[in-house]
Amino acid sequence: MELSKKVGLLLGPIVFLIFINLPVVLVSEKGDAVIAVALWMLFWWITEAVSISVTALLPLLLFPLLKVLPIAEVGANYGSPIVFLFFGGFVMALALEKVNLHKRIALNIIRWTGTTPNKVVLGFMIATAALSMWISNTASTVVMLPIALSVIHLLINDEDGFTKKDQNFALSIMLGIAFSANAGGIATVIGTPPNSVLIGLLENEYNIQISFLKWMTLGLPFSILMIGIIYMVLVKWMFPNSGLQFTASKEVIQKELHQLGPTSGKEKMVLIIFGITIFLWVFRTLINSIFPKLGLSDTMISIFAAITLFALPYNLKKGDFIIHWKDTSKLAWGILILFGGGLALAKGMSVSGIVDLVANGIAQSNISILLTAALLILLMLFMTELMSNVALVAVLAPVVAGIAIGLGIPMLYLLIPVTIASSCAFMLPMATPPNAIVFASGYVKVPQMAKAGIFLNLIAVALLILVFQFVLPLLF
Repeated sequence: MELSKKVGLLLGPIVFLIFINLPVVLVSEKGDAVIAVALWMLFWWITEAVSISVTALLPLLLFPLLKVLPIAEVGANYGSPIVFLFFGGFVMALALEKVNLHKRIALNIIRWTGTTPNKVVLGFMIATAALSMWISNTASTVVMLPIALSVIHLLINDEDGFTKKDQNFALSIMLGIAFSANAGGIATVIGTPPNSVLIGLLENEYNIQISFLKWMTLGLPFSILMIGIIYMVLVKWMFPNSGLQFTASKEVIQKELHQLGPTSGKEKMVLIIFGITIFLWVFRTLINSIFPKLGLSDTMISIFAAITLFALPYNLKKGDFIIHWKDTSKLAWGILILFGGGLALAKGMSVSGIVDLVANGIAQSNISILLTAALLILLMLFMTELMSNVALVAVLAPVVAGIAIGLGIPMLYLLIPVTIASSCAFMLPMATPPNAIVFASGYVKVPQMAKAGIFLNLIAVALLILVFQFVLPLLF
């Protein structure tokens, strides 16, 4: 076990015990108890001494013991509608992966964009981002990596060897996959866990709802813009490969598609269910206005998709369904628990008066609103280089809500850009799973990732400040 993990494992409960037994009351008895639990969780989350999902269970044990909340109220957060929204999304992703539809979609996108070197990079980036909107960024990266490696191996084995231009192409394609996997998830509510943590917090604590379509009106354009910037930075500035010629990449894509064979019946069924679900998510508000008694929610649509995938038989005689319950052994159950822990922590901060204390403190100060927003975005983005973005949002989002209340501005104006910032970590391999996966390929070194990542981080901060100042007041 690493030293940092050993230290974190011990420090978490030690700091908790010290804080819980302080001779003075800092906020209130409940408030101090919540801060103590939050510090314990923070130490374990930062060092990953134990699984971040196990850490998320601490409120379920400690809040009732410390009389912060009864266990029924704490437990309700782990069964929040937003948890089931993501569960349905996970089941859809599982079906896409099981029938290999995600790979077919990705390959066809790459074939469509073209096979010149820069177009290949763009194709891989668009395909990865498109997948990352619906399945985990880890899964989308894992799908794309072997195909990208096949293309790179063509360059290694060609007659002129692995030249500087070849190396730049390999770097561009590897970093392009990782960075677009991160940016692609921003586009939808289910694309990346921090988005859902935020939406759960807003629904649970403030009765504010952001629909699937409403999120996409901001998330999708930002994602597209960010991917465009990543592409330009990688292939036009940092790692240019002008003059590089190869046509064999087309053969690699065709070979991969040929191995998949013709579109199967199961793939078609999944595609239809997937299409219907997205249609319902996008037009939910319109459907509810036509049929007001229906009361459709994004979570209900997500669960409808999940049940349909389990219950719709492909071959009734053989008892063959698209997915079976045993397939859920691959489901990211830990992330669902993590959501619950984040929402429970937010509830604890709210009922104990911590959020009000932050709000009042900010209200009595003369801090510039724009400067505060910029600092929070910067803080979130660079902190997420070192720790889990979903854990970070779970801890900071309630505090940011308090800051927004104190500044007298709608909390969405601060919470949305700060949450999006958590998905814009491009500098270090440990920042996100896609970064780590492409780093492990051996074609990317830490200085190369950091060199491109630092510029992209700063561009993302500047864009999010513009979103805060000009875009969000128009949308919300």
